[in-house]
Amino acid sequence: MVRDGYFYGGGLLAIAVLIGLATGSWAWAIPPVLLAAFFLWFFRDPQRSVPGGEGLVVSPADGLLTSIERIDTPSGEQIRISIFLSVVDVHVNRSPIGGVIRDIRYQKGKYLNAMSPDSAEQNEQNIVEVEGEGCRIVFKQIAGLLARRIVFNKKVGDRLERGERVGLIKFGSRTDVILPGTATLRVTKGVRVKGGETILAELHSPLPEGELAGSQVEALV
Repeated sequence: MVRDGYFYGGGLLAIAVLIGLATGSWAWAIPPVLLAAFFLWFFRDPQRSVPGGEGLVVSPADGLLTSIERIDTPSGEQIRISIFLSVVDVHVNRSPIGGVIRDIRYQKGKYLNAMSPDSAEQNEQNIVEVEGEGCRIVFKQIAGLLARRIVFNKKVGDRLERGERVGLIKFGSRTDVILPGTATLRVTKGVRVKGGETILAELHSPLPEGELAGSQVEALV
């Protein structure tokens, strides 16, 4: 379980006990107990079986795959995969590939519905660029209507393993993964995915020598 679950859940259970003792009726303690149970469940952090093999890209989050589209950027054609997280999904985020963090950028913004295409550009978000598997990919933690805090526990230069936990987005939100246009997709729109476990795509030949220079983040914000 994520530490926040113990903080919220434990605090609410303590409040429930105080209410019960103060009123002499444990019926009044039921609402905070139910809310505590929700937080303990919401901040769950299940173990995942991360697939092995070269060039695999796994989902950074649990949720519904709402969009797969090809986008034109200064670096060429790329593929953007969008995953919507409802309040019932696990909200722990994981690295899509193994590699080194080359750039991190936090962007303030709006709190549009995470299902809206505009949320990918206009909402509060954390944009992370990872170099590995012979290329650079970008994944975004995007706030939604309810999410007001994005947590990312790593820094530039850190080495990540595929499927490694990197942070979370509290409550409803969205994650995007931007891949090279040459990647082979292993999923389709409308499927449900699991963070660190579901294979989204397979990367192929490395980029030409020298093409790794320069941040992909600049082209996507």
